[in-house]
Amino acid sequence: MRKIFLFALLFVMGGLCQVQAQLLLRTQVETGELEGVPDGNDLAVFKAIPYAAPPVGELRWKEPQPAKPWTGVLKADEFGPWPPQPSRRDGSHPKMSEDCLYLGIATPAKSVNDRLPVMVWIHGGGFQTEHYGGDLWTSLARRGVVIVSVEYRTGALGFMAHPELTKESKNGHSGNYGLLDQIFALQWVQRNISNFGGDPSKVTIFGESAGAISCSILCGSPLAKGLFRAAISQSGGSFAPWTDGNRSLVTNASQKGAEQHGLAFQKHLKKKSLKQMRKMDALELCGDNVGFGGFWPCVDGYVITDDLYRNYERGDYNDVPVIVMTNSDEGALFTYDMKPEAYQAAAKGIFGEFADEALKLYPGNTAEEAYFGNGDAFRDMGFAWPSFAWVSLQAKTGKSPAYAAFLAQPSTLSLAGNKKRRGVSHADDILYLNNAFLSQPDKYPAEAAVAEIIQQYWVNFAKTCNPNGKGLPYWPSFDKDKPTTMQFSNGASLIMVPNREKIDFIDRFYRSVRERTESLRKK
Repeated sequence: MRKIFLFALLFVMGGLCQVQAQLLLRTQVETGELEGVPDGNDLAVFKAIPYAAPPVGELRWKEPQPAKPWTGVLKADEFGPWPPQPSRRDGSHPKMSEDCLYLGIATPAKSVNDRLPVMVWIHGGGFQTEHYGGDLWTSLARRGVVIVSVEYRTGALGFMAHPELTKESKNGHSGNYGLLDQIFALQWVQRNISNFGGDPSKVTIFGESAGAISCSILCGSPLAKGLFRAAISQSGGSFAPWTDGNRSLVTNASQKGAEQHGLAFQKHLKKKSLKQMRKMDALELCGDNVGFGGFWPCVDGYVITDDLYRNYERGDYNDVPVIVMTNSDEGALFTYDMKPEAYQAAAKGIFGEFADEALKLYPGNTAEEAYFGNGDAFRDMGFAWPSFAWVSLQAKTGKSPAYAAFLAQPSTLSLAGNKKRRGVSHADDILYLNNAFLSQPDKYPAEAAVAEIIQQYWVNFAKTCNPNGKGLPYWPSFDKDKPTTMQFSNGASLIMVPNREKIDFIDRFYRSVRERTESLRKK
């Protein structure tokens, strides 16, 4: 009996060794040797690879610098810390550190010579929160792509501009450090991804919310030229005009405006100089008790050269194929109960001379109307219109195709929790990229079917720059006057631009704001 047991044990161990031998668990990057861990019998996962030097001490509020080499084998078996940020909504306090510039990789490659397409994930979180290790999209990786997930600096550490920082910079800019991290990581991917079986000439960036906004900025930034060949945006785009004031719901800020925000932050912290701010603990700048408004990318003339809308009008952008998707009820996550009077006053403050028309399209005569009207207006201003502007402009001035998508699948499962909603909330698209529905097809049959379709389209796009493939409904490139938006709801079908009357109104409103801000700058 003992001999039989030993034989069985050796057989199992031999099988395990054989499986692991087939995975690319050991590899070399420019700074040293790495060892990953298996995820099942078909993926090798590297959870924390330093792609840049820790941005601490004198490197706080500096462009990212190269990572230092190490000796021996670095075991990448645990995710790196979260960037300093407020506690999670569920009250948990994950490990946080300013030393956060790591990336994770999931690869199905069996050899460094496999040359698989690469998808680089940029997480959301309003440029203030979240973490690259939330998901390595193993479901996508198992479809034949290498997944890279990137961490970047967030909050004040990632996006604070300041006059002293501008003077320090040889390029005359400040802020946008988190975006520079993303670009630095993409450069790292170009130099190293072949050692994970990936093809550096076949990189697709994809992201959600702030990650999707980042994708649009990278598509418009000369610093990111040649670092990727395609992009997928899920709920986000940065196409609003800018002013020299603080960022608002309607406008972005110039570097000058962002610098004033940085000075106000310094005053709030009661610090006399940038030197004192550099000595502060990171959580004093980004934690729960900071008590100061958020930081955001600014038009610095370096990473972001101008209003992206104008750049796209001029054809001045990285012209790559894109998929741009929004959700049917994005605003559900952000709206709240309010009195009709307060809602109407807010609408007048935001829309000005357009307020009467806005209140017809987004009525708020009752508390329920105000709740949903506010949510719908937030959806269209924050997500639907920027996405429409992106694909419309690229269809007009670009050579590469733009594909529009609309996620409207009814479901009882939502990341919006118990909030009232009438469709797919902001961030719910994440459930269709991971295994939330695919792992429970009996409980969520319609959602699982849509998740399968979306993942096939996404991976096809990463492989060929075209989402179409065998067994999928044909998806043409975007034309605003034809049914070319792919709606995901109980399958997939083509529709006209959803909520077109409201989108056209927001488009006219933003055109007026853009003309006014440009006129003021010329005076």
